Amino acid sequence: MDKRFPKYTKAEPPDGHTGAGFFATTFDRVIGLARKNSIWPLPFATSCCGIEFMATMGAHYDLARFGSERLSFSPRQADLLMVMGTIAKKMAPVVQQVYIQMAEPRWVLAMGACASSGGIFDTYSVLQGIDRVVPVDVYVPGCPPRPEQVIDGFMKIQELVGKESLRRRYSQEYKELLMSYGI
Repeated sequence: MDKRFPKYTKAEPPDGHTGAGFFATTFDRVIGLARKNSIWPLPFATSCCGIEFMATMGAHYDLARFGSERLSFSPRQADLLMVMGTIAKKMAPVVQQVYIQMAEPRWVLAMGACASSGGIFDTYSVLQGIDRVVPVDVYVPGCPPRPEQVIDGFMKIQELVGKESLRRRYSQEYKELLMSYGI
């Protein structure tokens, strides 16, 4: 091995059957592998967590190496809603509308104490967690969270995306979950 170049490892293939010259797996696993390595996030940043997200996208941390090279600022082209910072109650319908406009399948990451629980702002005007208006898949703790924590949360989303069945979004329990949010 050439010492000038570090050793790189390949992505693990999905579970399947291997033989001489073939590999067989399920359609769900192939789609999951493709989806988890091509997530297009929609950043919804209102406060200081947005600055930490900018650092995460910068050259030092480079979230693009996880397959999210392209940030989407259009909900119709995004599949991960990343809510960062304080959300006022007046903004709650906007967050929900952005979520509704996203195509299925879609996931939500709540970044920071304010998006997760209202943070230190226990007031009449601040939404005490975005899970009151949209279902949240992953919470990233911190005030504001470090870029390493954001990457860890993103990797948790990738795990969810890779293991999700194609049929889950059509299940009765998923429909009931959306109905509980008025969606």
